[in-house]
Amino acid sequence: MHCPFCGADDTKVIDSRLVADGDQVRRRRECQACQERFTTFETAELVMPRIVKRDGTREPFNEDKLRAGLQRALEKRPVSTETVEAGISRIMHRLRSSGERELPSAMVGEEVMKELRQMDAVAYVRFASVYLDFQDVREFQDEIRRMRAPNKTDD
Repeated sequence: MHCPFCGADDTKVIDSRLVADGDQVRRRRECQACQERFTTFETAELVMPRIVKRDGTREPFNEDKLRAGLQRALEKRPVSTETVEAGISRIMHRLRSSGERELPSAMVGEEVMKELRQMDAVAYVRFASVYLDFQDVREFQDEIRRMRAPNKTDD
């Protein structure tokens, strides 16, 4: 690992620990040349399926787009970064587990909706309003009714 401060290629691992539910290794490193310390994260590189968009075009899966969509829906909501990252990991795991080389973008959207529904109801409705292309307030009300329906036994 090259030192990000001086560019030397001789760095020493000082500490390693598992993070993100064991899906990542966090390593503290020290440069042998300049003695600066820095952190690296190591993850297994797993092949994600390509995404087939509604217009038929294909593109590689983009984790940054997934993260941006979740963060946009969760903006100013009380959801921790760790919860978001865990949700991203679960979505990616389910997509990878499909065993398919290509998946429709709609499947990604459905997986995002599942995660948001568990994370935060407001963020879920925000995302659903764009994803499902709500045209009026009635559609918001209908979706909120659907959200509440399974929980009626809790009252």
